[in-house]
Amino acid sequence: MQFSRGASVLARISLPILGRLNPELAHRVALDAMQMMRSQWRVRTPAPQLAVRCFGLEFAHPVGLAAGFDKNGDYLDALGALGFSHIELGTVTPRPQPGNPRPRLFRVRAAGALVNRMGFNNAGVDHLVAQVARSRYHGVRGVSIGKNVDTPLENAEEDYLACLRKAYSIADYVAVNVSSPNTARLRELQGKAGLDRIVGALLAERARLIGQYGKTVPLLVKVAPDLDADQIAAIAGQLRGLGVDGVIATNTSTNLHGLGADWPADRSGGLSGAPLHAASLSVIRQLREALGAQFPIIGVGGIMSADLALATLRAGANLIQIYTGFVYRGPALLEEILDALERRTD
Repeated sequence: MQFSRGASVLARISLPILGRLNPELAHRVALDAMQMMRSQWRVRTPAPQLAVRCFGLEFAHPVGLAAGFDKNGDYLDALGALGFSHIELGTVTPRPQPGNPRPRLFRVRAAGALVNRMGFNNAGVDHLVAQVARSRYHGVRGVSIGKNVDTPLENAEEDYLACLRKAYSIADYVAVNVSSPNTARLRELQGKAGLDRIVGALLAERARLIGQYGKTVPLLVKVAPDLDADQIAAIAGQLRGLGVDGVIATNTSTNLHGLGADWPADRSGGLSGAPLHAASLSVIRQLREALGAQFPIIGVGGIMSADLALATLRAGANLIQIYTGFVYRGPALLEEILDALERRTD
């Protein structure tokens, strides 16, 4: 598979320049450039053997873009033109919010990593829904939902329900983000009581929305990499018991020890990229063992090359998503993974 000259040339020229800019500014500049040039590139149709059917949806191939890259759906068509089979938007909250104070995104280039503490900065679910409704992207559209920072944890289900109701008409699947480390106490919702309350309420509301819209939107839960074996087993049992459609493994990690003792204490946040891959792989393997062969898993975390993408699939993921690797390598990473998948013989 080869991308058009427009995408390849843009990436080759822009990545070194973007690497000199403030990371958050570079992100916005790159997205704006893709938006302006999206009509100049297209990708070949993926090989038919790469198609995947998962939680009732058809994916042209396994590789998607993880949540956080396009929080508001503003760049869905531009990113879709690069050839992702699915794009997960968000995380979105009921009301717009600015997120955490800057600086809140840090490169760790030597480690192939990023550290972020963005804090669900987004324009609100109404904005996202309007943007997706205008989009012409024909791939699978996921919407990651969360709670506003000023919503008390005991009222969190109301925020998740509000997002589900608003996004239901335009989403192909909804990802329930209870694992971001950058909203205070959010990860407490991964516990038994939290999952029962949040996911139980969402599934009950979905039953009503199925009748209203005449379609079933799959619900997936995104989990953290910072879980021990007992926690993973407990979450797996609970997801199966609740009737969740799939799991996304994993979110970013709060374990920054791999960055060395010199990493500044004031640059805390969630770690993504190469150092996360081993932990993500371990969670995926344990989830696959606990959930059985048929339960859908989307693998995310540290996929920086085709070899690591294939390792994630072999660990038990049905689909994969990239983020930090795409930041550092651009469309070439997607091309490399799809080429490897077309040559795959196992």
